[in-house]
Amino acid sequence: MANRYWVVSLPVQKSASTLWNSLQDQISKHSFDTPLYRFNIPNLRVGTLDSLLALSDDLFKSNTFIEGVSQKIRRQIEELERVSGLESNALTVDGVPIDSYLTRFVWDEAKYPTMSPLREIVDGIHTLVAKIEDDLKVRVAEYNNVRSQLNAINRKQSGSLAVRDLSNMVKPEDIITSEHLVTLLAVVPKYSQKDWLSSYETLTTYVVPRSSKKLYEDNEYALYTVTLFGRVADNFRTSARERGFQIRDFEYSPEAQESRKQELEKLVQDQDSLRSSLLQWCYTSYGEVFSSWMHFCAVRIFAESILRYGLPPSFLACVLSPSTRGEKKVRSILEGLCDSTNR
Repeated sequence: MANRYWVVSLPVQKSASTLWNSLQDQISKHSFDTPLYRFNIPNLRVGTLDSLLALSDDLFKSNTFIEGVSQKIRRQIEELERVSGLESNALTVDGVPIDSYLTRFVWDEAKYPTMSPLREIVDGIHTLVAKIEDDLKVRVAEYNNVRSQLNAINRKQSGSLAVRDLSNMVKPEDIITSEHLVTLLAVVPKYSQKDWLSSYETLTTYVVPRSSKKLYEDNEYALYTVTLFGRVADNFRTSARERGFQIRDFEYSPEAQESRKQELEKLVQDQDSLRSSLLQWCYTSYGEVFSSWMHFCAVRIFAESILRYGLPPSFLACVLSPSTRGEKKVRSILEGLCDSTNR
């Protein structure tokens, strides 16, 4: 909903139709580009003045809460559509675009019986929206958990050699493992490769001469193998670290590789599935929250109009969408149509 709307009420002195005609006439003369609609509020149960005053104290806070939840869901929809590469869909209430739902608002008697106390209606709306907010938190947390796991794996596969997964860079023939010999993997800064090649054979005893081979190189590091006797591996690690070389722990395992591949594929599928289901849930839930919000606005207009204009209820509720430059003029028109004693 790109447009900004005002939902207002005006006190009726003669008849609602007379006031409506006068408002239409004033708007068409002085602010013709301002859309104007009736906002049809049914005859709700008034209750006592004390109950209206008590309710009025809570209406502002509840409105802020409901509006906040609708904005959370809308932002989530925008993010999911962006990540999915989808064009933004028009948000709806049961298939009706939300602009149309607002400007052609019809009270849902089945969901909110007009004979129910106003407090009961407001509390019911608040409870429904709070439950949707809780569901949103759970669903988003589940989606973000899978996304975080996937991001962590992707970082390991795309980060520098100091942290990334090495399994795709090492072939079986690169690794020698026997009763006495082991092959270690050394991460060497690019600028230190000459130092590595001239010194690795002397970092400890029992290093196989000319056994170091470069397997991979990125923007920061190069990955080398080195073969030596297993009993001096710890000494070699210590000496290498002192010279600025990192020895990565690595065990070649085709089974582990396949397991990681399957884990990655499952996480990708889970992420796509959760994202799709979350997006559909958000579309539906946004409609529910928006519908609840409009019913809440109707109750708020009804209650505050009685407190402002008195009993019996006699007011005209309407929806306007003034442009930014036309707001001052529209406000002046509305004030002019109000009884001076009720301003």
